Amino acid sequence: MASVPRGLSDFLHRYIPEIEREMFEFLPIQEPEAFLYAPMRDYPDRGGKRFRPALVLLACQVFDGNMKNAVRTAAAFEMFQSFAVVHDDIEDDSEMRRGKPCLHKMHGTPLSINVGDALYAKVFEILNANRPLLGAEVALDLIEEMVNGSRETFEGQAYDVGWIRQQHIPSEEEFMVMLRKKTGWYTGRGPCTAGAIIAGASPELRETIGHFGEAMAIAFQIRDDLLNLSTSEQDASVAPGLTSGAYGKERGGDIAEGKRTLIIIDLLRKCAESEKAEVLSILHEERQKNTAEQIERVIALVEQYGCIEYAEEVCRAKALESQQHLEKIPQSAGRDILAEMLDFLVQRAF
Repeated sequence: MASVPRGLSDFLHRYIPEIEREMFEFLPIQEPEAFLYAPMRDYPDRGGKRFRPALVLLACQVFDGNMKNAVRTAAAFEMFQSFAVVHDDIEDDSEMRRGKPCLHKMHGTPLSINVGDALYAKVFEILNANRPLLGAEVALDLIEEMVNGSRETFEGQAYDVGWIRQQHIPSEEEFMVMLRKKTGWYTGRGPCTAGAIIAGASPELRETIGHFGEAMAIAFQIRDDLLNLSTSEQDASVAPGLTSGAYGKERGGDIAEGKRTLIIIDLLRKCAESEKAEVLSILHEERQKNTAEQIERVIALVEQYGCIEYAEEVCRAKALESQQHLEKIPQSAGRDILAEMLDFLVQRAF
């Protein structure tokens, strides 16, 4: 497993605390504390890589912008991440998030839905607070980016959960469209574009760094899907941090949830018909009815048919695409750190 490069590690340890302070300024402890404001702070309190907000600052730095002016927007993207995973965990009926039980497992679904809604509202409260800092025009540009990106994310999520509902196995092309929408924007293109907007970069440069971020995000998600099959139960109980290698989710959870990942799509086009029927029966079963033995059986088939190697190959190709976009941006210290981030997020899988 790759270690975090020194430049990236130093950057994260220097600036992420500033982003977290800004974010928690918008998460006050007040009534109704037990039913809303304390649960709203739960996922942000659990830590995480924080690389989405870091991308906002780095994209701003790359184009010679003032990173202090980007901290608030970076906090908005981390808030969006918290909202998204609260709802995502409910929709997938996931068990673990960052080493602890998911919010809906602790507080129930109705309360957790409301917490997610409140976190999403906070995203726009934060972005609206940019007006005195950045001016109304830039603040509105950032809000527009968040609105458009939210739509992309929700469309991608619709495919993801809809395929499970309809028991549809997408083609690889359909899967990549979903991934670009669900993960490509809010994990990559959105934060990078926002940082470029704050720095006053040209539309062409905004587009270039957006392409970099989107390709990196897709590679990262494929890597994340690979980790879901290789993580140990011990690692699943450890919350990820700025530079830790922890994963914080249960092994094989994607299979239990019936997720259509690139790995599963590849397996279903390679395995024998009897094995395909067996895998589909597990994917289509309710999560709670799948046994650990069934999950391990699917993982064994994945390994037998070389599906991990294929996913690694696609992951590397998307990383190369991301690197090629990055090389179109003028060289700087910020660009070097972005290159280190790309390398770390992808190499961690191998």
